[in-house]
Amino acid sequence: MKNKKKYFFLFSISFCYLLGFAGNDQQIHSTDIVIYGGTSAAITAGIEAVKQGKSVVIVSPDRHLGGLSSGGLGFTDTGDKSVIGGLSRDFYHRVYLHYQKVAAWPWQQQADYGNKGQGTLAIDGDARTMWIFEPHVAERIFEEYVKEYNLDVRRNEWLDRLQGVKKMNDRIVSITTLSGNTYVAKVFIDATYEGDLMAAAGVSYHVGREANRIYGEMWNGVQVDVLHHDHWFKEPVSPYITPGDSDSGLLYGVSTEFPGEYGEGDHRLQAYCFRMCLTNHPENRVPFRKPPNYDPFHYELLARVFASGWRETFRKFDPIPNRKTDTNNHGPFSTDFIGMNYDYPEASYERRKEIIKQHEDYQQGLLYFMATDPKVPQEVREEMSSWGLAKDEFMDNGNWPHQLYIREARRMVGMHVMTEHDVFNERVVSDPVGMGSYALDSHNVQRYVKGDGFVQNEGDIGVKPKTGPYQISYGSLVPKKEECTNLLVPVCVSSSHIAFGSIRMEPVFMILGQSAAAGAVLSIERDCAVQEVPYKELEQYLLREGQVLSNK
Repeated sequence: MKNKKKYFFLFSISFCYLLGFAGNDQQIHSTDIVIYGGTSAAITAGIEAVKQGKSVVIVSPDRHLGGLSSGGLGFTDTGDKSVIGGLSRDFYHRVYLHYQKVAAWPWQQQADYGNKGQGTLAIDGDARTMWIFEPHVAERIFEEYVKEYNLDVRRNEWLDRLQGVKKMNDRIVSITTLSGNTYVAKVFIDATYEGDLMAAAGVSYHVGREANRIYGEMWNGVQVDVLHHDHWFKEPVSPYITPGDSDSGLLYGVSTEFPGEYGEGDHRLQAYCFRMCLTNHPENRVPFRKPPNYDPFHYELLARVFASGWRETFRKFDPIPNRKTDTNNHGPFSTDFIGMNYDYPEASYERRKEIIKQHEDYQQGLLYFMATDPKVPQEVREEMSSWGLAKDEFMDNGNWPHQLYIREARRMVGMHVMTEHDVFNERVVSDPVGMGSYALDSHNVQRYVKGDGFVQNEGDIGVKPKTGPYQISYGSLVPKKEECTNLLVPVCVSSSHIAFGSIRMEPVFMILGQSAAAGAVLSIERDCAVQEVPYKELEQYLLREGQVLSNK
């Protein structure tokens, strides 16, 4: 079998040449494993494969590595940190080591920072981990990984989604990027937030919310009148341009569509935003600028929220080191650009750039509005004006994050579909490759007009499992065997919308990236499909590498 697979691999390379994949200025690159993506999962996958002696190429559409972990999400969604192991824990250990240096605190004394994390200590001295960090620190660590493990990273390489994936029967032979470069491998890993390689390879996936009846769930589908967290309109607010007059038209951002029946599926996605790194240190602060497409009318609904007495603007200015924040969405009208991302997962690269720019304009306009508009209460304007973008972050992008928070896009429908029943530990997972522990967490999906004529948000869910951490199935990382036998997907995993709401945390993506690489390594060494990797061997392998597969 090994000779057969060797011949198949050599034939694959010859196949690429015969089809003319590489022109005069393009190249064919052959390797054991190709990882597509520049996320944190892509890096942990690459490290694990190299540690096991496999040749790897990381084909990254991104110039900056680390995805959201280096893109502004520094107030980590840890959940139960005791089940974060392997390279994921190593990343947070390296964050800890960085902040032990005096030079790491140019804008603030460490003693003045405090020690607040999300449900845990920011700095865990006993475990020598730190869960809260600045964006540039995370990116530096990812770049240090690249140098330390001599990772071959090809940046700004975008998959040709229409013609760039070549398959022979149930195996991917190669992928070709828009630059014309072709990458041939034995196994491929899609570590993007969007699942572009997965989709182009003909693997089944889902976009949007499944109806509750599909998997026998309770928290999936349309959730009209289910109001969790504090991201909903608690006071009556009119959605009409002239308050109370439906003939005057709707304010910006309010949908004209019927929200749907409770529990039914739809095409809608939880909202995206940028996780902003702000500071109030005068010497490191860049004042909020008026964006070119600014229209204060886009924020009229927020003005009415303020008029209703709401005063929670700064509640999610979560502190990270050096007098900075990881600023996230909070309240009924905030940084989440609700309803403006539905076409993103399937959109062309050009359309995605438009959507990202629209989110940037919206969010920058929101900051400017809250700092300057007379409809904003004076005390809010004054405090908002004391904040600005951090001058020493995202320095090649106008101090703005380079990564939009793609909370959810495509989700594979693979060998095992993770559902809320797995998150609630209501069924046995026989092949765990990591653990999750965060609540079922979905941001709002739509903003609509209720039957009484007032505005409301829908889709925000926060349900914490009462049974503790849960196991994530290896089957959720691999497609159905008849669709593709040499692809693993550690980010757009096989799961329902609401289960993904818990899985989709950066520490978990790093865990699953490492475990996906382990599956790829064993697939190569055992000369078998990724679906046929012997689980007992995989389990022993992962435990040796420090992964946590059970909390019992």
